[in-house]
Amino acid sequence: MPDAQFDSPDSPASPDAAPARKRPKPGERRVQILEALATMLEQPGAERITTAALAARLDVSEAALYRHFASKAQMFEGLIEFIEQSVFSLINQIGEREPAGAGQAAKTVAMLLQFAEKNPGMTRVMVGDALVFENERLQQRMNLFFDKVESSLKQSLREGGEGSATPSADAQVRASLLTAFVVGRLQRFARSGFKRPPSEHLDACLSRML
Repeated sequence: MPDAQFDSPDSPASPDAAPARKRPKPGERRVQILEALATMLEQPGAERITTAALAARLDVSEAALYRHFASKAQMFEGLIEFIEQSVFSLINQIGEREPAGAGQAAKTVAMLLQFAEKNPGMTRVMVGDALVFENERLQQRMNLFFDKVESSLKQSLREGGEGSATPSADAQVRASLLTAFVVGRLQRFARSGFKRPPSEHLDACLSRML
């Protein structure tokens, strides 16, 4: 978080003076930068986003961007943090409301696909399209994200697999299948220019996998 900023008291302005540019509140500019980056990623076929293009969109200098983020990689990390916090918070809520088993896993998959559908720019980060020319650690972090998703699905299925002779093995196979399904749907969504919704025929697909 940036250091707290304190605005000085407003000085009297003449009626003919141009209106002063409103100064963002502490942390507000950081959020604006991440929102602008996510919006730029929503453009189908968007090429690598430069800090110059991002600064131009916000009508600020590149130096202004670097007052809030040490690098462009750190900006992408801000988006990844948003994805992680949003998704795992929702997974925890599903776990609290839905009994363990296939139903809980199905709701987790549906939530992931709906999250992507509502956040197209984030989808390009999740599948790595937006990270191709960026720091390798960003892609590694997204890989870890999906590993955690798979672990969560495995736990849901294992705890609800009392009727199986090999609940752990069955849960591992189905969790892996569901995770691959999610990743594939997100990739198709991004590469179709966001025209093929990831939730297409979702109930029918889940009924066959679960």
